[in-house]
Amino acid sequence: MQSLPDQAQESIVNELFVPTLLKELGFQFNEINPQYNTGKGFVDKAARKTIGDDIFIHTKSNPYLLVELKGRNINLSSDSASYRDTVTQLNNYLLAPNCHAAQWGIITNSCHIQLFRKHGKVIFPATKCISLNKENIDKVITLIRRKLKKPAKALTIAVYNNKGGVGKTTTTVNIAGILTYLGKKVLAIDFDPNQQDLTHSLGLPLNNDSVFKALTERDTTLQNAIHPYVFKSGTIVLKFDVVTADLSLTEQPDHTLSSKISVRNLYQKLELLKQEYDYILIDSPPNWKLFSKLSLYAADVVLIPTKHNNLFSLENAATAIKKFIPEVQSAKPDGSPVALPIFFNGEKITPPKLKVAQNAIDNIINIAANTVKDKFDLLPYFYPEYTRSKHEKDPRHIHQIPSYANIADATFLQIPAVYKDKIANDYYKHLVKEYFLQ
Repeated sequence: MQSLPDQAQESIVNELFVPTLLKELGFQFNEINPQYNTGKGFVDKAARKTIGDDIFIHTKSNPYLLVELKGRNINLSSDSASYRDTVTQLNNYLLAPNCHAAQWGIITNSCHIQLFRKHGKVIFPATKCISLNKENIDKVITLIRRKLKKPAKALTIAVYNNKGGVGKTTTTVNIAGILTYLGKKVLAIDFDPNQQDLTHSLGLPLNNDSVFKALTERDTTLQNAIHPYVFKSGTIVLKFDVVTADLSLTEQPDHTLSSKISVRNLYQKLELLKQEYDYILIDSPPNWKLFSKLSLYAADVVLIPTKHNNLFSLENAATAIKKFIPEVQSAKPDGSPVALPIFFNGEKITPPKLKVAQNAIDNIINIAANTVKDKFDLLPYFYPEYTRSKHEKDPRHIHQIPSYANIADATFLQIPAVYKDKIANDYYKHLVKEYFLQ
């Protein structure tokens, strides 16, 4: 790193810095492919450990890590336009046809480096964008090497909107149900102890201090707070685990709980469970208080249900994306969670009503983009197709879970709608494939 000229071009960074970087990350010469064809362009480097006779430099299949390089003359500090462009470029490569197996991505110009994690379709930061120097580089590379060696199995998803009544619990229950139906191992967490809707909707018993103890005692885990939800129909048996709502968390005022529970505590307890599940879903309260902050701090990504006919749900989604999520990102060492694009949840949408919603969204986006002090680009979170391709047929597309009586009625049966009704099953299967499954 120190041998590089201050304005070294990409070719010099590639020659002098990257070989040592990849070696220190644990990859040998025959485990690295330069100019790897992702199916949507060529990424600078791809790497994968040798598996038996499958030597990556020969087979060029199933990359594990992609590296996108820039020269020192390209500014990769996290507030720069070139940083945002490079992250977009890396994300496109990670989701390209020849990179389904890829789990990690790195951007670097030898002055900055950032590691990203891919889980299915979801890409999120595994470190912040770190400025490298001779004092910290060994520590930074050791951190990245440790993450590459043992990735967390689970993706942790907070289902959140500051506005109530947008179907967060229904979303959580049915996503847990459909992911289990598709063969994934799932943990759902009822982290709204005041309403307890997820727990009641599945007919499970409340906890009575198990979650509270796990969050306040160093050596207590969440294992005792987990209850299995089991669905049986003929020879079919489907099961996912649930951390049910804890009554003890409702018995003390927020300021007392805040003095006993750090915003990091749920995150730390879930780290112990991340190798046991494929997905961890957190049903979060509709506010910005302690439990919501713990939920988002514990999450890798935030899924935001909205209503097309409720302006406040759209405005609250924008507030979460502009204010609450960045607040958590700045506090977490890895810079997560990231917000996923909004979706419309559980209302009938006619073309005239959709037009009204689009006009409201346009106004929200324009206000955020033109605020003098705190400009924010909301376009990727409301209209992701605009950023994916300029040639999309429907660039204002927003994913929808339409209004459907059997989804709501399933609550009375204490069974996820996806287990009782084919249409509901199809709706939520489409949702998880849209957001999570590659």
